[in-house]
Amino acid sequence: MKAILLSLFTLVSVSAQDAATLIQQGDAMDQEYQAENALKYYLPAEKLQPDNANLLVKIARQYIYRMTALGSTADQLASAKTAQSYAERAVEADPNCSDAYLSISVSLGRQIQLQGNREKVAASKPIKENAEKATKLNPRNDYAWHILARWHQGLAGANNFLLSIANLIYGEIPPASNAEAVKYFEKAIALRPDRLIHHMELGRTYAQMGKKEEARQLINKALAMPNREKDDAETKERGRKTLATL
Repeated sequence: MKAILLSLFTLVSVSAQDAATLIQQGDAMDQEYQAENALKYYLPAEKLQPDNANLLVKIARQYIYRMTALGSTADQLASAKTAQSYAERAVEADPNCSDAYLSISVSLGRQIQLQGNREKVAASKPIKENAEKATKLNPRNDYAWHILARWHQGLAGANNFLLSIANLIYGEIPPASNAEAVKYFEKAIALRPDRLIHHMELGRTYAQMGKKEEARQLINKALAMPNREKDDAETKERGRKTLATL
């Protein structure tokens, strides 16, 4: 019996060690935004540690990152949905993991960029709820505050047609305002002033509010910041388009 227990303990220890090595190798690829290569390490590690919430969040992130390299809308949407499934598994594995809830919000947000108005409205409630859970579990999760701000920004700037659909789905539209968006973007900036997307989206919110000077200052500040993250170039392009309308 002792020999069997020792063998089992050794097997578990080796598996844990192998998983840790694979995750470390995946992390190196993740830092370079090489999603496909990161998945080559993370997915085998998942087979060894299927209930590792942090690993599941990392896998979800890769399925989001890889979307830009996919040719068709269908493939991009499938990748975002796969990200959502991994994020939901992460929540099941660890209900106190802030990033797991954030990952659900992000994956839903990416999906609605590829879908119609009804899907956009239907997803808005879970996007908000999961972002709120993420901020409650970790008030220093800057990107969770950012997503919550984007929710307010998006709904506050929605057209009447979109709002009418929201009324049909909810019966009553959840309260949203540019002022709340500003408050949450400012929280995100206070936590991570080096993230240009926080400054950019705050500037775009001011543009939506008609505060052109504040918008120009923040957008230009974000444009002058170095690209450090996967979507920074795309964020800057969005900012340039807003700037051209001011």
